[in-house]
Amino acid sequence: MFGALKRRLGRGIAAYLSQPIHDYQPFCTYDVPVLESHLRPADILLVDGNTRISTAIKYLTQSTWSHSAFYAGDAVKRFTEDGEACPLIEAELLLGVVASPLSKYRELNTRICRPVGLSDADRDELVSRMVGSIGLDYDLQNVVDLARYLCPVLPMPARLRRRLIAFGSGEPTRAICSTLIAEMFQSIHYPILPRIEKKTVLAKYHYSVREILHIKHHSLFTPRDFDVSPYFRVLKPTVESGFDYRAVRFDHSEAGAESAAADAR
Repeated sequence: MFGALKRRLGRGIAAYLSQPIHDYQPFCTYDVPVLESHLRPADILLVDGNTRISTAIKYLTQSTWSHSAFYAGDAVKRFTEDGEACPLIEAELLLGVVASPLSKYRELNTRICRPVGLSDADRDELVSRMVGSIGLDYDLQNVVDLARYLCPVLPMPARLRRRLIAFGSGEPTRAICSTLIAEMFQSIHYPILPRIEKKTVLAKYHYSVREILHIKHHSLFTPRDFDVSPYFRVLKPTVESGFDYRAVRFDHSEAGAESAAADAR
């Protein structure tokens, strides 16, 4: 009985956090064909997000990005009711790990992050593992994991915010997909954002600095980490398609200036 109550409470909190906010403004969106032409299997699609939990995650991580999805391409044999392919694999608060179409994010700000130097064998392994994760559930009984997102503006020191995301029942949280994706990359020993510990050692008559990479637990990774990682390349479809600044048309009319000023406010 108590477990059922916790599930109902957890589902209620999840439903509240999944509601969209009303003042969201996109600034860098791409059509589905454009995204599709630039994405490759094992790429990470970062999403700005327009829900209440997105606002909380962006505050806690001090980042633009609140969500990450894994692009698996044709390996995902799933389609929407309209027949659209679902090449993205992501963890959703209410649905768990699901396959989604690219059109889901055509009106949201996105960014592509690509692992550098990934072998074909490891890429295939990653895609296979991610496809196999479809259907995993988020444990809505872990109410503590959800409730901490209800107050996204608590006066929390920056150094503790990442820990707050992973804090909860002790089970790995699936509230943000970066947890699942980081776990899969760690399974093939591909680094995302290692903690670097520098040790000074005496080598004969001089000192040298040795760097030791410590891989963090996957529950501590956030969407932002793929963006700032030195091992992922950031791709911007507009630039990759051959951007020509001379082809940009600016509206210098008075109406255009007023519209820009209104957007700024």
